[in-house]
Amino acid sequence: MCTLAIYVRSLPGLPLVIAANRDEFFERAATGPELLETTPRVVGGRDLRAGGTWLAIAAGGVVAGVLNRRTGAAPVPTRRSRGGLPLAALAAGSAAAARSVVAALPAAAYNPFNLLVADRGEAWVAQNHEDEMRITPLAPGLHLVSNLDVDDPTCPKIARSHVRFAAAGDAFVRQRDRAALRAALHAVVADHSLALDPRLPDALGAICVHAGPFGTRSSSLLLLDDGGRWQHWFADGPPCERAYEPAPVP
Repeated sequence: MCTLAIYVRSLPGLPLVIAANRDEFFERAATGPELLETTPRVVGGRDLRAGGTWLAIAAGGVVAGVLNRRTGAAPVPTRRSRGGLPLAALAAGSAAAARSVVAALPAAAYNPFNLLVADRGEAWVAQNHEDEMRITPLAPGLHLVSNLDVDDPTCPKIARSHVRFAAAGDAFVRQRDRAALRAALHAVVADHSLALDPRLPDALGAICVHAGPFGTRSSSLLLLDDGGRWQHWFADGPPCERAYEPAPVP
């Protein structure tokens, strides 16, 4: 269960801030952030099994990330790779333009997903339900995206982490210290305390997951400033064990 927190136009001087853990099977090969596309320039991790990416940023200040969505049905292996969705969204050039592109996609062509797309102008999450592609706008503020609905109030893991992410944002509003913000976000995404979510095994209830062959493979911190410039840090492994290092920007 990946965890992605996004602050939308709520932190001074930073219209977008994202902290995200990628949870995946360790056998699935992937790279760290690299140049994925040149027009526009896109940087993100690359999935070496099916291609595509799980989280990427583009020149011009657009970000897109995809998470698997939990349903009662097993994934259909013949459907299109969800890793192509962030690249398709970023190719549109803006979150507003990408909304039309994603809304027109055939919902049944993909296994269930949550697709986040955001820039300085707007932010939204798309979900492919059986009957349609549903797009949920994100109002200014803090939002949590996982494999459930956006800000799902029934998930203890989301509820607990929202409190800690909110505290990190509140501290930044008071202090305006970006290094302190990064440290606070790092502490949240490296958390091992259990969420007591009755729908998940205990090992999957933590934000930083260690569950044998499955777990938190990497973690990303992304800051977009008022000038449209990205700052990017990447931990190549669980953030409880790996430090964040500066990563490429488009």
